[in-house]
Amino acid sequence: MKQWWWKLLAATLVLAASIAALRVPIASAIVHAEPSTLRPGERHEVLFTGYNTRFAPGEVEAYLENGGQFVPAGRVDVIDSTHARMHVFVPAGLREDMSDLIVIAAGSGSMRFTDAIHNPVKGSGAEENAQSTVPRGKRDGYAFPTRSLLYESIRNLNFHVPMWFTMMMLQTVALVLSIRVLRSGAELHDRGAAAAVQVSLLFAVLGLVTGSIWARATWGGWWTSDAKLNGAAVTTLIYLAYLVLRGSVADHAKRARLAAIYNVFAYVLMLLFIMALPRLNDSLHPGNGGNPAFSQYDLDDSLRPVFYAAVLGWMGIGAWLLDLRYRLARIEIRHEDARIR
Repeated sequence: MKQWWWKLLAATLVLAASIAALRVPIASAIVHAEPSTLRPGERHEVLFTGYNTRFAPGEVEAYLENGGQFVPAGRVDVIDSTHARMHVFVPAGLREDMSDLIVIAAGSGSMRFTDAIHNPVKGSGAEENAQSTVPRGKRDGYAFPTRSLLYESIRNLNFHVPMWFTMMMLQTVALVLSIRVLRSGAELHDRGAAAAVQVSLLFAVLGLVTGSIWARATWGGWWTSDAKLNGAAVTTLIYLAYLVLRGSVADHAKRARLAAIYNVFAYVLMLLFIMALPRLNDSLHPGNGGNPAFSQYDLDDSLRPVFYAAVLGWMGIGAWLLDLRYRLARIEIRHEDARIR
């Protein structure tokens, strides 16, 4: 049992994170408002659209927030569970160019639509129909954040990203074992490095598949000419070439040394194509080319525990598979030694 606890823990984390990723609802949010420009000193009607909302008559409040001042709606007419119309007098003197729309609804809590309304005439602060605070709405239950373009597909974060973390972990193990091969020439280390690369390629393929599905849902295509995506594909081909190299050399000692040297350079190229180059080029992928990383944009307190559990769980599964391949390599070496004797 002492050798199995971490494997059971990894399987439990993956199972729990997967269930949570698929079952936890997406938080309510305001995703559209029109008209987008309101002239101050006039009364306006603003139609806003919610996502996963449950608007009910008499249970919706709406405010415009501008420069720390909150302009309340005089009336909110609920059209259906996701559409409502606010009637608001926009006072003169608002400080900022853009106003946020804040909607408070029973069961959905407080929802902020950032920069929803343009204010064409700025001033030093509204002197009428404005207040300094708004009530704090309470959201029912636990939910993942709602993000523009992502919506329900944000669940894939708990599957796609852990695959790449696990791949990089296994390739780091392969690097360490390859360096040991160059120092000692031990065949077991050589077989272990090969096993780590083989398992890492499984997770690389899973990362490419989950990423392609996510790209189709958010960017409209299965693949785009993006630095991060192309770098991931090239990295996978580089490590596939490592296996081809091993299969093309018959001599054990020569194969081990050549493969170890290649693996060191492959690891450097992996860091270059996945970590470095995408940050230097325009990219649709979060965390690259000026796009915010998930740690800043999407990993709020509700999603973070599930994401971290998924990462640790899948890395544990990767280590488990490597352990099986490593033990198989030992058995193969023993059988080969026995045959020679």
